Amino acid sequence: MRAALTALALAGGLMATASAQAAGTLTVASPQDPGSWDPVDTFLVNWASVATNIYDGLTYRGPNTELVPGLATSWEELDNGTRIRFKLREGVQFHNGEPFNADAVKFTFDRLMGEEGKKGPQRSNYAAIDHVEVIDNYSVDFHLKASDPVLLIKLAGYGAMIVPPTYITEKGEDYFNAHPVGTGPFKLASYEPKIGIKLEAFADHWGGAPQLSNLNYRFISEPSTAVAELQSGRVDLVIPPTIPIGMIPTIEQDPNIDIVTTASPTVYALRFNTGNGITADERVRKAMIYGVDRQAIIDSILGGQAAPIASFQGELSFGHDPKMQPLPYDPNKAKQLLKEAGVAPGTKIQIDIRGNDATFNEVSQAVASYLQIIGLNATLKPYETNVMLNDIIPAGKTGELFQQNWGGWTLDYDNTAYFMYHTGEKWNPYDSDAELDLLLESQRAITDRAKREEILQSIAQYTANQALEMPLYNLNAIYGVSNRVHNFTPAPDSRLRLSDVTVD
Repeated sequence: MRAALTALALAGGLMATASAQAAGTLTVASPQDPGSWDPVDTFLVNWASVATNIYDGLTYRGPNTELVPGLATSWEELDNGTRIRFKLREGVQFHNGEPFNADAVKFTFDRLMGEEGKKGPQRSNYAAIDHVEVIDNYSVDFHLKASDPVLLIKLAGYGAMIVPPTYITEKGEDYFNAHPVGTGPFKLASYEPKIGIKLEAFADHWGGAPQLSNLNYRFISEPSTAVAELQSGRVDLVIPPTIPIGMIPTIEQDPNIDIVTTASPTVYALRFNTGNGITADERVRKAMIYGVDRQAIIDSILGGQAAPIASFQGELSFGHDPKMQPLPYDPNKAKQLLKEAGVAPGTKIQIDIRGNDATFNEVSQAVASYLQIIGLNATLKPYETNVMLNDIIPAGKTGELFQQNWGGWTLDYDNTAYFMYHTGEKWNPYDSDAELDLLLESQRAITDRAKREEILQSIAQYTANQALEMPLYNLNAIYGVSNRVHNFTPAPDSRLRLSDVTVD
């Protein structure tokens, strides 16, 4: 309770900085149209970079990573952490004029944990929730199956964003996908699939009206085009991971734009098809890891804007073990393992990548070259991002390796590991490991931070021993920003709330 009250004091700063009058338009380049604006439908960072301005959660976590009240003004953990009582903010309304209250909270989580949520990727993130009980119009109890030490952070994003019951009931799910309504500082003006989404200031936001009158997002999948639009002044802000590392010097030389970077939880890996083909053999997977000089890739292609990783998480992640070291670059060891596994020189393998990620395309070409040195004939197969994420990976139709980026926005390894490794999860199309499942499940109910961290670190070590992916690097969040933009604070996870930003 003390933490909640401290957070409440911090939240006062959010409200105090709000402007009484909005002016100006900010145009943002985003690399991807998520295809649906419903919080239960997505895990995409590019969804959150927009929707953080449309929706509010019960809690809020900004760029400084501090958790503060959102639509809940305070909370109290009861019954040994298996019940949380939230006091809700009064006088809040949705963009359509519908009132925010306890019924809206219950509707949101009944929907998330029900059949509609089952269709999307978010429900397992909130699996600890048994049900939500309305106590009065502005109080709710979350009854949990077991305590969840990360739940309060999860309530600050993605599937937990509060949605309007009457609006969704009357308009229907399909309509809501394209016409989102929340309680956030900006409301929908228009949405043109594959082209862009336009928002306008919501003057009645509980934190005060935004400084901007309009917030426009353009979906620009080609990085060079996004940078050109930034240079021309037709775009004010380019969000990660769009900007190719190789273009940073060019941008830095332009007096009208800047590069702004911050430490990020985003990690990159090439995951293995462990279900069939030569990569079903652990020796082959380890051979490929030994065969790639990842530090050289970081130095030569990424311009030092990244750090090597030993597991699929960076230093910001709770569960990161600084004592873990990546497998070293050792091409002789790689060749030895391939020989032991009976893999003939010249064996063909396929690396699936997202076609619009210019920087990773360079990285994957370098990986393919290193694999050629140890005797594997690697070819790259690019996919349109949505096809790869929604069809190829979940259906287990990948090549021997496939690109996986993960934001880890909760700054907790559970948010990565559970989705990547637990049996039946969307991002785990090949593996079913009862021992690993037990480890993943056990840490979710532990409130002792030291004990839980120990289990998370053991999960990282276990998956590294199994070589379930080739860990590559932890990349900084890199933003391109016009000089006409002021009061911009880069978010580590690209979840940008832009209500305090101004433009000339």
